[in-house]
Amino acid sequence: MQKKQVNAVVVNAPHDVKKEIRQVEWNDDQVLIKVERGGICGSDIHYFLHGRAGMSILKTPMILGHEFVGTVEQASAESGLTAGQRVAVNPSQPCQTCRYCREGKQNLCRAMRFMGSAQFFPHVNGGFADYVAVLPYQCVPYASHADPKVIAFAEPLAVCIHAVRQAGDLIGKKVLVTGAGPIGCLVIAAVLAAGATEVIATDISERCRALALEMGAREAADPRDDTLLTQWQADGGRFDVCFEASGATAAVASTVALTRPGGTIVQLGMGSPSVDYPIGPLLVKEIQLRGSFRFNGEFDTAVRWLESGRINPLPLLTAEMPMADAAAALALAADKERAAKIQLVF
Repeated sequence: MQKKQVNAVVVNAPHDVKKEIRQVEWNDDQVLIKVERGGICGSDIHYFLHGRAGMSILKTPMILGHEFVGTVEQASAESGLTAGQRVAVNPSQPCQTCRYCREGKQNLCRAMRFMGSAQFFPHVNGGFADYVAVLPYQCVPYASHADPKVIAFAEPLAVCIHAVRQAGDLIGKKVLVTGAGPIGCLVIAAVLAAGATEVIATDISERCRALALEMGAREAADPRDDTLLTQWQADGGRFDVCFEASGATAAVASTVALTRPGGTIVQLGMGSPSVDYPIGPLLVKEIQLRGSFRFNGEFDTAVRWLESGRINPLPLLTAEMPMADAAAALALAADKERAAKIQLVF
């Protein structure tokens, strides 16, 4: 077992995030990564603001972060990786032995150890540190010409590509995306890359609507515009597929009326644990409602799409800040009227 002292971004309690000295340990089966940069996700913000993300409650200090890239510092010959190689790191660590893992549905693994998560105890530390030890299969090399600030979007883009797969064939389809935060905006780009001919977004934030247009939406509307919503509900609903990316109670309930008979709703926004949902119209219109959670092989696809320029996520990058300013970066990321995606630089 090898050990190294590192600087890390640690959340101790709500509004208590500091750069602290921690120790990373790794064995010959692991890869030591020198972290270059990482994006702040909604779950990082929830741990910072509330000390919890959904049902995952912070019990002890934890290193944040699961959207990060770096270079290989040390790896065995058997890993297939070499020192200095640039990699995106998949934060998923499924058990690989349960029925879901054996079926190729690792994202549904009940024992998933996801980096930067307090779901289990002891918590699983994340990647916001100078160095981090991971398993070889978590490392996805990418071409040297690609910009690390682009590749750092691989994890959230993988979430969106998985949602696109849940929706099925999108070629020629009319699509609505409710919620134009970073995930909603990346869904817009992924949907267009998958062949949709028309993508419309909704968000109550004017700034988010502007970002949706930059990411390729044909139109971005305020969901409080009742006249527009009435038009979209005509003839049973305008859209072939709706991606609900906000988690807002009103948005979740609205998608049934906006989706055409025989259409599909993909729910990937997390919000209230329960909503007053229009089950009757869903049934009568034979709408397929599909959940979408994390990703599987889509992480590798996301790296390839970003590497090739098939998707440009940089309109979403609001700021790059040093690790020492992690608390200020989290506070900025939490302000949705000022920021979309913030990246920490290590």
